[in-house]
Amino acid sequence: MAVSSLPPDDAALLAVASRAAAAGGAVLRQHWGQLRNIRSKGRPGDLVTEADLAAEAAVLAELRASTPTIGILAEEGGRLGPAGGVLQWCVDPLDGTTNYAHGYPLFGCSVGLLRNGVPVLGAIDAPALNEHYAGGPGLGARCNDDDLHVSDCRSLADSLLVTGFAYDRCEREDNNYAEFCHFTHCTRGVRRGGAASLDLAFVAAGRLDGYWERGLQPWDLAAGVALVLAAGGEVCAYDGGPLDLSDGRVVAVTPALRQPLLAGLAQCRPLPPATYLSVTP
Repeated sequence: MAVSSLPPDDAALLAVASRAAAAGGAVLRQHWGQLRNIRSKGRPGDLVTEADLAAEAAVLAELRASTPTIGILAEEGGRLGPAGGVLQWCVDPLDGTTNYAHGYPLFGCSVGLLRNGVPVLGAIDAPALNEHYAGGPGLGARCNDDDLHVSDCRSLADSLLVTGFAYDRCEREDNNYAEFCHFTHCTRGVRRGGAASLDLAFVAAGRLDGYWERGLQPWDLAAGVALVLAAGGEVCAYDGGPLDLSDGRVVAVTPALRQPLLAGLAQCRPLPPATYLSVTP
């Protein structure tokens, strides 16, 4: 995908994103293991807790105080502040809410910045892992004090991939099951982390070699995509074209795996409904 350059105060904006993600992460740490109110947004598995709301409030307070002229798209609050500007913050206060609610430590607070719809920087705080990611194209990418770079994996057979499954997976054939089976058979394995921002951060860190998923929102992707690009990775749509955040589909890989992964996605066809068990929750 094409990468737009940041305005001259790029380092200052990254510092804002980093502070905001850390503020949200601190709230998540405080609520970790002490939730009192877990409810569904209306779809099975799509949860919200008091920690989501409190973390978003902490993130928004930092963004509004530091960059009052930049609009915000937040998972819980929607579109906030000035509209129609070149820059826009994308906030996921608790990416991995289901993990968090179950005491599973893969979750984080994600703050990304878009310029003309393109992710240009991001910060992700993962308090249960004691990891803080920050970076963007032209800025480099770091986890705590370590510089990040995508892996040098050159073949699917040697790769470890990651993916996820959208909330509507039980309602449609385009559910990622066939793709998961395909890549499980031709790689060293496919993981399902349950937090898109951390999946992308782990690709940037070289822990994972590639990631694909459908059914995502801009706040799921903005910060992590910027990190992958900053770490030398490639990000695109399923057809190899530029990433469109509104489409909800993403491929993020080390450069040598781009074409093999895209070819694998192109040849997958949905599994017929009869091939997997239908259950009543």
